[in-house]
Amino acid sequence: MPKGVERLKKRADFLRVAGVRRRWATPGMVLQAAYDPSCADAGRLRVGFTATKKTGNAVVRNRIKRRLRAIADELLPLHAKPGWDYVLIGRKDTPEREHNDLKADLITALKKVGAYEERGVHA
Repeated sequence: MPKGVERLKKRADFLRVAGVRRRWATPGMVLQAAYDPSCADAGRLRVGFTATKKTGNAVVRNRIKRRLRAIADELLPLHAKPGWDYVLIGRKDTPEREHNDLKADLITALKKVGAYEERGVHA
């Protein structure tokens, strides 16, 4: 289990992850991933969220990011490799997509970018 899931907040971090070219698009989201050696030693991972104006007005974009945060908080500690930075980008279908479908989208995307790791549930 990674020590912690932190948030990406600085634009430079988002741009660095986007520049790595490890990405996968699903109907509910786009996942971008980049290995970060400074996080690997600490056993942590970082995640950021974004939604463009193409997806809708501010209310819709906030709903998209809220849904993506919920999915990421639920799945990344269990299935994402530590030492990576992740950016989840919302799409037009994200607000109406079923919760379980969004979870499946994230798992699929993690596998496709090579950042999936099965750690299971620790009680």
